[in-house]
Amino acid sequence: MYPFHWVPCEGRRHASLDEHPHGRSYPTGTEVTTLCGQELTAENSDFGWFWDTCPTCYREALRLAGIPAR
Repeated sequence: MYPFHWVPCEGRRHASLDEHPHGRSYPTGTEVTTLCGQELTAENSDFGWFWDTCPTCYREALRLAGIPAR
């Protein structure tokens, strides 16, 4: 398991190292610090998971997972 968790926030899917409920997503309204350095509010809706991924969070998630960037 990786140390980060994905979270839809403000029109993009971001990743965060913030603690979250085990086995669950961050509840809507939860303030999270993202891997791109922003403080955002989670919007855990079905639609939010279809948003584009934040490119900065994606690159940092790859680094944390030990996966080389393409």
